[in-house]
Parts: sequence; structure tokens; C-alpha cells
Amino acid sequence: MARRGQRPQTVSGVAMRRLILIAIPYLWLFALFLIPFAIVLKISLSDTVLAIPPYAPQIDLAAGWQGIKDFFGALDGENFVFLTSDDLYWKAYLSSLRIAALSTLMTLLVGFPIAYAMARAPDEWRPTLMMLVILPFWTSFLIRVYSWMGILANEGILNQVLTWTGIIDSPLQILNTNTAVYIGIVYTYLPFMILPIYAALERLDGSLLEAAEDLGCSRTSAFWLITLPLSKNGVIAGCFLVFIPAVGEFVIPSLLGGSRTLMIGKVLWEEFFSNRDWPVASAVAVVLLLILVIPIVLFQRQEQKQREAEG
Repeated sequence: MARRGQRPQTVSGVAMRRLILIAIPYLWLFALFLIPFAIVLKISLSDTVLAIPPYAPQIDLAAGWQGIKDFFGALDGENFVFLTSDDLYWKAYLSSLRIAALSTLMTLLVGFPIAYAMARAPDEWRPTLMMLVILPFWTSFLIRVYSWMGILANEGILNQVLTWTGIIDSPLQILNTNTAVYIGIVYTYLPFMILPIYAALERLDGSLLEAAEDLGCSRTSAFWLITLPLSKNGVIAGCFLVFIPAVGEFVIPSLLGGSRTLMIGKVLWEEFFSNRDWPVASAVAVVLLLILVIPIVLFQRQEQKQREAEG
């Protein structure tokens, strides 16, 4: 019953509030994703010209409906055809996917034990451990990458320590190799792997492990049968958070990998700023987005079907 002096909420008012609440994230997605993607897609269907901006056609609203028809009639897919004619682009895609996949695997191998140790630590230590994981975000990303250049250089700290301890006789060539790129990606994106796995492990019911040990399972068996399956959602989330940005990474391969490292982010930068070929660069970006989005959508649908079947 409504209190005295208050009107009961109508069905239309509740529905309007619900509609507004649902519409806010969709409007955010429309403004920050769909509109920029539409602009990039339009540029990818344009032609390169020596002008500002360096592509054509431009829509002429003063010409009315005929100007709109001429605008859409001038768009074509020649830039996407050009991507298939040059080996550079598909090799860059494959190299980026390979480097991102291996980096994600290495980040998982490093991050899972850390997250597991954090989840099993005493409650009073967990906030401190969480702060230590988040602490690198307080420093500029570019400064952290530059610091690795000093560590991995031939005269860097790492080679000096290895030479001083007698492990190596001459400096190792680590900088300007794919090894340096893997180190940089693992270090940079490690918190993105640790945090979701830690969140999943922290919610794990410890009584399940105790019951498994009471039934004769060793700690190793209980880990593989209970802990790892129940942390699957955190592992998947962490892998997505690392793999997706690593595919399009530009700063790390440019500073740590040098000219020999081929990744699609470097190709995009070259097309945009060196070649000033915005249409081809936009086509590269559109294909990269499709490579990342389509598997994620298919994976989410498969997961939804499995949940519906289990339910």
C-alpha cells in the first residue's frame, strides 16, 4: 500500500525508468563504438586523394538527395581487395595473432599462480597484495616500456647481472627481438590476467576442497578437478583482456621489438602517418576488428547455449 500523501507508481512510469536505465549503456555503445566504426568503415570504402582530409568522396549536403546518391555511389571495396593482393597485410595479421596468443598463454602461466596465492593468502594480506598488483598502473605506460629498454639492452641491467654472476660471457641480444616483445606484453598486461582469476578464486567455496580431500583426493587432484574448472570464467575473462589489446599493440613492438617485429599495429601506424593512406589503414582496422569480434560473439553464443542446456 502507498503511504498517505504519495501516489502509487503507475506501470508506465516504472516502464519508462526501466527503459531509460537500459538505454543508457546502449547510447554509450552507440556514441563511442558504432559511430566511430561507421566513420572508419566509410573511410575504408573511400579513395586516397592529395587533400585534407586525404580521402574522397565527401558528402555534399547542399546538393540534396542527388549529392547523397553520388556519395554512396562513389564508395567501393577496392581497399579490401588491395589487402588480399599484398603479402604484408596477411603476414602482419598472422604474426600479430601468433604473438598475442603466445603472450596470452605466458601471461596465464605467470598470472594464475599469483592469483591463486593471493586467493589463499590470509584476509589481512589480500588488500596489500591487490595494491601491489595494481601499483604499476600508477606509472605511465610509456615510461614502463622505456624502462624495459634500459633493462633488456646489451649494456642493460639484465646483461650486467648475468655477466657479473658468470652465467654468460657476452651480452645477450634481447632488445629488438620478439623475446623482448613477449616480455613487454606479459609484464604490461599481467594485472589484467591476475585480477579476474583472483576474483573467481576468491569466491571459491573452500568446503568443496575439504570434501574432495575427505573423499580421498590429493591436493593436486582437487586442484585439477575443482579449483581449475570453477575458475574457468576468470581464466577466459583474463585471456580476452590480454589477447584483444595485444593483437593491436603498437608501442611495445615498436620500442622493444624494433624493425624486425611485424605486427598489425605497426602497419596501421605506417599507413596512417608515413604513407598517409587513410582508406587502406581504415580497411586494415575494419578487418582487424572483425577478426576479434566475430570469434568473441560466436564464443558467447556457444557459452549461452551450454548454460541453457545445463539449466
